[in-house]
Amino acid sequence: MGLGLCSTALAQCPFGVAPAPLTFLPSPTVFGTAGPLGHIADCIPFVNITPFGVCSSLLNPATAALTAAALGILTPGPCIPTPAGTWIPAAPNILCDMGPMLNTEAMLICAYGGVIKPIMPAQFTVMY
Repeated sequence: MGLGLCSTALAQCPFGVAPAPLTFLPSPTVFGTAGPLGHIADCIPFVNITPFGVCSSLLNPATAALTAAALGILTPGPCIPTPAGTWIPAAPNILCDMGPMLNTEAMLICAYGGVIKPIMPAQFTVMY
């Protein structure tokens, strides 16, 4: 059981250099104590998930190209969140109008090898 994820919660990717806020668009029925709650389909790059600075994964084409140009010295490229599906909810039995809601134990797989995980919820009172 974890805390529900509201808009402005922070997430981190192991290949990124900085945490980034998550943004969940308002739904008429699902609000937490700090704003709209996230659900399984909130995985749109640059809308729900903002970049994590630069990416050090060699699966990222920009990082691979920059590293090759630097003769094999790892050179991080720009982070472009690329979800390889929807969020993996930790509590799939807690539903809202769009599907399972997200809590602090949810994760999202990036196509470039990272696992995006919440590190700080925006609200600290409601557990799911």
